[in-house]
Amino acid sequence: MNAERGTGNAELGARNAEGERRVMAEDELRKRTKAFALRVIKLANALPNTPDGRVIRDQLLRCGTSVGANYRAAKRAKSNADFINKMGTVEEEADESMYWMELIVEAGLMSEKQISDLYNEADEILAMTVSSIKTARKRKG
Repeated sequence: MNAERGTGNAELGARNAEGERRVMAEDELRKRTKAFALRVIKLANALPNTPDGRVIRDQLLRCGTSVGANYRAAKRAKSNADFINKMGTVEEEADESMYWMELIVEAGLMSEKQISDLYNEADEILAMTVSSIKTARKRKG
């Protein structure tokens, strides 16, 4: 009887630890997506005021700032399916942000060195988002 109780406590402790890790990861992603949006704003404001610079600025601002906004919406999802759908939008917007940063470099508007840190952050956010979606799909059954 005591051995069973000990096992139950160990399982409960493992579940609590997993839950705490998940909450910490969610909080980290919330902070990182907001910081990402602020960095995107700074990058967009540094683009040249040329026709191509303005188009890319507008596109990058839209998708880069929506990453965090859509993540917040996902955290308020009404169901697991709703969460997966909203996180899919986060995934798309992070990937689109990367696309516009690639164009900035390839169009010669900024050097790769100037945007590499922000590009890498977008890539990491994208990876965390995909991982969250995969985990949510496993819960879905």
